[in-house]
Amino acid sequence: MTSVAEQAGTQTDAPQPAPGAARRASAWARRAPLLPALIFMIVVTQLPFLATLVISFMDWNAYYPSERGFAGFDNFVRVFTDVNMRDAVWTTILLTAGVVLISLVLGLGIALLLDRKFRGRGAVRTMMIAPFLVVPVAAALIWKHALYNPEYGLFNGALTWIWGLFGSDNPPQPDWISNMPLWAVIFSLVWQWTPFMMLILLAGLQGRPLDVIEAARIDGANNWQIFRSMTLPHLRQYLELGALLGSIYIVQNFDAVFTITSGGLGTANLPYTIYQIFYQAHDYGRASAAAVVVVIGTIIIATFALRTVSSLFKQEAGR
Repeated sequence: MTSVAEQAGTQTDAPQPAPGAARRASAWARRAPLLPALIFMIVVTQLPFLATLVISFMDWNAYYPSERGFAGFDNFVRVFTDVNMRDAVWTTILLTAGVVLISLVLGLGIALLLDRKFRGRGAVRTMMIAPFLVVPVAAALIWKHALYNPEYGLFNGALTWIWGLFGSDNPPQPDWISNMPLWAVIFSLVWQWTPFMMLILLAGLQGRPLDVIEAARIDGANNWQIFRSMTLPHLRQYLELGALLGSIYIVQNFDAVFTITSGGLGTANLPYTIYQIFYQAHDYGRASAAAVVVVIGTIIIATFALRTVSSLFKQEAGR
């Protein structure tokens, strides 16, 4: 029989794994469960984008199948020189800027109101979030038929009721979509995205240093002075985050334009124009080139959004 000392010596002499190998094995053990999700994400997102990138350099029109071939940068040149594409870029800028700015202003006002204590605040917050949870196509249909319709829409019904209070039997009954097509799309998107901005800004308001604000009140500062000098600077990065995230999604909006105006009356933005090029003109190469340009622009906006989020996390960690 071996002694206890011999057994201890045998265990001590056993080869130990190298520290670097142990770290690599530990890292692999932590990351291995995420590998299926990573593979799925690559298959679902990156492979289609790679295919789009390849097609963007091809002359591929379904109407002329015999002329398919390599086109180089011709599709990108056509994207940047096409008058309709330039109009779509300008419409996309106006649509995005209008929705983001109006949503931020309304979201800030609602967030300031909901930051106060009152009975039923939780229920009101839940109801204010509801528009953001509506399916985009359903929201656009609500605005097109239930609100904008000149015959039975709520807006013209309200005008009829208001004019009736003053004894008028001939109230104005405008065709909202025909008279202001771009604003009709903007207002429908503002209704849907204001709750999103409100949530971000409400989270920022709840992170304010209340002791500093109370000290400012004791020193004689009024509500406007506190808002201008303390609340607004504190919310600057939250405003930037809301604007950047909103821009990322609204630049890619297709549902509202397609449902409310079908891209007519000067409301065709980039996603709708790409849809027309792909499904109506069947010019797959030019549509893919336009899609690549939109993706690159979205990535640039997303980069700024990630930097803003990172700076917010650093501030929270430093407190």
